[in-house]
Amino acid sequence: MNANGNTLASLAKGQKGTIEAVDASCPQVQRLMTLGLVEGAEVELAGCAIGGDPLEFKLFGCGISLRREQARHFRVSTPGAVE
Repeated sequence: MNANGNTLASLAKGQKGTIEAVDASCPQVQRLMTLGLVEGAEVELAGCAIGGDPLEFKLFGCGISLRREQARHFRVSTPGAVE
């Protein structure tokens, strides 16, 4: 999605981020947006499967799993990050 910046796929376990932008050109990503993955949502990486895919995120108190490729469509800002 972006050449410089963080995406959901780049978060470390336990790290939180706020979604800043969504690349909604992919129909799969549009479906994920209906689950709450939209600009302004706070997301935390809860963990990942052996091998690193899929990733599990906490969103509004619920768990959601995304493939790493899907997570790259969501740009996030992290607390303390210098822009």
